[in-house]
Amino acid sequence: MNAAATGVFTILFPSDCRFCGAPLSQVSRLPVCDDCLAAMTPRQGIACAICGERLTGRYAVNETTHEPVCGDCLAHQPDFVKAAAYGSYEAGLRELIHLLKYERVRPAAGVLGRMLSEAIADLDPGFGDSAPVVVPVPLYAVRLRQRGFNQSELIARAALKLRPAGREFPLNPGLLLRHRDTESQTGLTPRQRRENMRGAFRVPDPSQVKGRDILLVDDVFTTGTTISECARTLKRAGAARVWGATVARVLKPEAASAVPEEARAMAAHG
Repeated sequence: MNAAATGVFTILFPSDCRFCGAPLSQVSRLPVCDDCLAAMTPRQGIACAICGERLTGRYAVNETTHEPVCGDCLAHQPDFVKAAAYGSYEAGLRELIHLLKYERVRPAAGVLGRMLSEAIADLDPGFGDSAPVVVPVPLYAVRLRQRGFNQSELIARAALKLRPAGREFPLNPGLLLRHRDTESQTGLTPRQRRENMRGAFRVPDPSQVKGRDILLVDDVFTTGTTISECARTLKRAGAARVWGATVARVLKPEAASAVPEEARAMAAHG
């Protein structure tokens, strides 16, 4: 009877996949076909053990951990311990994030949450016995009212439902606030991006942060400017360690990701 009802509903209310245009064979609140969802696979290849940037050609290796490290992280140690992402910010994954973020198709948060949970699992070994406090990167109050939700929080809640028993992480969306609006980062140079984000966040109650490990979660890691500024703010408020987990990451072109000789030399000398 359920199959018959689904068939009738599909005939009466036909719907196509928002990405490829193929007819949807099943009734779903998420207008994306199974083939398009299956094509959103985890990223492959060698990545920087700190920021997650793609590494090709020659790259440095940390002599202590024996892990690959990019030139940027060698030259300027980030304020976060490590950042992990599920996939590359392109094609269907980018469109799925936009479906939630700009078209307010909330069921997309469930699929994105599953992907985020895999990125968090990649960070799990570094947490030790202490469960980090999960903090979604906040939106400015005006933008939050306009959108009606913080997509990072929705994705985080979906991801945390998939945590194994005994390894649950607490969620605290109010631990970090964005108290200053910022202009779009599109088209800005790295230095302009840093200046744009500087001082945009604050911790309203440092007692909730002092000595705690924090896991920042967001939808996209673009250049790392936002995650870095959040991590810097949290550490200044007393946080012990900060990690970052995102659904997607913008990867540099392969030709630009090789580590220069001076960075290799820095790694060799510790």
